[in-house]
Amino acid sequence: MKRRTIGKAGLNTTGVLVFVFSVFPVFWMVSTAFKPNDEIFSSTPKPLPTHPTLHHFTSVLTGRIAEVSFWEYFRNSALLAIATVLVSGLLALMAATAIARHRFRFRTTFMVLLLVVQMVPLEALVIPLFLDVKRLDMLNSLAGLVVVYIAFSAPFAVLMLRGFVAAVPKELEEAAAIDGAGPVRTFFTVLLPLVAPGLVATSIFSFITAWNEFIFAYTFLEDQDKFTLPIMLQYYFGHNGTAWGPIMAASTVLTVPVIVFFLAVQRRMVSGLTAGAVKG
Repeated sequence: MKRRTIGKAGLNTTGVLVFVFSVFPVFWMVSTAFKPNDEIFSSTPKPLPTHPTLHHFTSVLTGRIAEVSFWEYFRNSALLAIATVLVSGLLALMAATAIARHRFRFRTTFMVLLLVVQMVPLEALVIPLFLDVKRLDMLNSLAGLVVVYIAFSAPFAVLMLRGFVAAVPKELEEAAAIDGAGPVRTFFTVLLPLVAPGLVATSIFSFITAWNEFIFAYTFLEDQDKFTLPIMLQYYFGHNGTAWGPIMAASTVLTVPVIVFFLAVQRRMVSGLTAGAVKG
């Protein structure tokens, strides 16, 4: 009993330390966003603002950076994230269905290649993807960026959804076929509702990938009215100094949609992650 108690105490302490280590940067970001400039650059750091202010949030939300307003950057990021989630989810579900339901040549090779793609650093793909997008005449367009983000999100989504599709009994699809449902109707009315928790789980990763990505957006886009929120942040870094207040305020606003999206789907995400591990 004594060893068990000591073990639990050690695990709890480790969990608390990991939590504090993970949350502290977010806490400091939010705290700095509410601090006036004299407190931000004070030689004596303070965890909480002594005189909280909304000046940095106001300057970010109402100001214009590089002749573009914050809400135009927000719109571009939102369009990219939503399009990536919807398209990558649908393509990944169809690919996962083909892998789980059908036996075809090079099936195992295809799965291995999906794993290999996840191992390649994204920075190593900037130049090859830039040349590919240029050949497709999709540079400096949000559509071209969506294609790139889908290429990043789809392999992980396929690997995740394969387990969900395999866990759905084939008898359900056969029963729908006996009742007169075609392959397309069976896919959308039988299979899609049953693997919805898996789609929610993968959509979290797709959304975060598209919402926070900086390198490819900064490389592929030229017009300022097409820039995204992560690109907007780099304008606060100048030769004469760094505007830490607006940077922290903009970063805080940037994290809000991700948190809201996660809270909205967290129940289905937990059930989806556990359900996908039942059979694969």
